[in-house]
Amino acid sequence: MIKNTLGIVVISILFCLQTNAQTKQTASVEESVWEIQTGFLGVWGYKETKLSNSIALRTEVGFDSDIFSSPYYERGRANFVMTPVITAEPRWYYNLSNRVEKGYDIDHNNGNFVSLDISFHPGILVISNVDNLEVIPDLSIVPKWGIRRTLGRHFSYEVGIGIGYQRIFYDSEKYYFFDSSDKNNGVIDLHLRIGYTF
Repeated sequence: MIKNTLGIVVISILFCLQTNAQTKQTASVEESVWEIQTGFLGVWGYKETKLSNSIALRTEVGFDSDIFSSPYYERGRANFVMTPVITAEPRWYYNLSNRVEKGYDIDHNNGNFVSLDISFHPGILVISNVDNLEVIPDLSIVPKWGIRRTLGRHFSYEVGIGIGYQRIFYDSEKYYFFDSSDKNNGVIDLHLRIGYTF
């Protein structure tokens, strides 16, 4: 009787361990996610590609926007600019297994993430209410933390925050009014976006 009970306990423990291991193995980012997003200041399209069960590479193109006032352009008036941005962002979705264990959805890479956002503004195709506005190219590298959640089958939202580094590429002779220390800056990235997943 003791041998039978011990055998049942051992088999039950092995079954639970195997079921748990299978659950953790199935918790994975999707092979590919395509989405368009909009936020407070911009519109973007991106693709996330699976690199491992918890890491995806996000490649993105879009337009970042800004509202600004400057003494160089009609003092006191709020001006608007949209400029293209190209982004590569590896994301580690660190809580997918926990979400699966709790019965939460992970479709379309629904989870919390840590990422390294590398964005380049080439300074071309500028859209603005200011004639002949020139945007200086820049590169930013920002470690970020964020969450991604889906709403229904096709809609999603993201919230993220990070602090990083920005390098501005300007010609010192052409932009003589800039100080050389202005080329290197700290940058804060806060993004609030809603999107449509294809």
